[in-house]
Amino acid sequence: MKYRELIIERGESLVTVTLNGPKSLNTLSVRMLRELREVALSFQDDPGIRVVILTGASGVFCAGLDLKDPEVQKMVRGTMDERRERVILGPRACRAWEETEPVTIAAVEGFCVGGGVSLVISCDFRIMGQSAFMRIPEIELGLNYSWGSIPRLLHLIGPAKTKQMILLGEQVPAKKCLTWGLAEEVVSDGSTMETAIALGEKILKKPPIPVSMTKQAITTITAALDRAGIYMDADQFLLTTYSKDHEKGLAAFLDKKTPWNKGNDS
Repeated sequence: MKYRELIIERGESLVTVTLNGPKSLNTLSVRMLRELREVALSFQDDPGIRVVILTGASGVFCAGLDLKDPEVQKMVRGTMDERRERVILGPRACRAWEETEPVTIAAVEGFCVGGGVSLVISCDFRIMGQSAFMRIPEIELGLNYSWGSIPRLLHLIGPAKTKQMILLGEQVPAKKCLTWGLAEEVVSDGSTMETAIALGEKILKKPPIPVSMTKQAITTITAALDRAGIYMDADQFLLTTYSKDHEKGLAAFLDKKTPWNKGNDS
């Protein structure tokens, strides 16, 4: 597959995948979500790839879902078939990254918002620049936080901080991410790739079979009941797109006004 919105750089056993939409702050278009899933699935067929680093172009990781992408707008304004087809793209991409064979490391510079957070918590490790932050703004947009992300957050930071992060929608700076367990390391701005590569090289020095088996075992055990807990979250997301809260929240976002948060629509 030819990738238009990703840059793939391969060494002998280490691959770097870069979200490449710098003009749109690396927002997740429908095409990028499809490419992210395809590239993660492609690693399953290549035993030579043992470590994958995921990062963003131009000093930022990702500003979330590209709400200006005409294909994304079909997710919230299209027919039921169009909406349903598109709401599953994010969950499928994240699950592919969670289950892919190589060890995955997210190198996060700048900001990581919404769907970007969903993507990095699907990786095995997260390294953040000291000025970076994560934020989940879905509630302000009248949406639930989906993509199978809530169980992953729960495993990392526990129930209270998961509620705090989603319900408040506030920026969580890198140092707090480290304290909470959302990041494994915080380094100086501009050096996350260097640190991620160093971690990857340490992993490459270990015997490949037990590394692969250990990753698979930990992921499978940790996520054993996740599907049962969130099997409806894509449909819940779809349902919220029909509310006036979402309609007003999206309009406010696109117009760069104060987000709608009245909660007067069921």
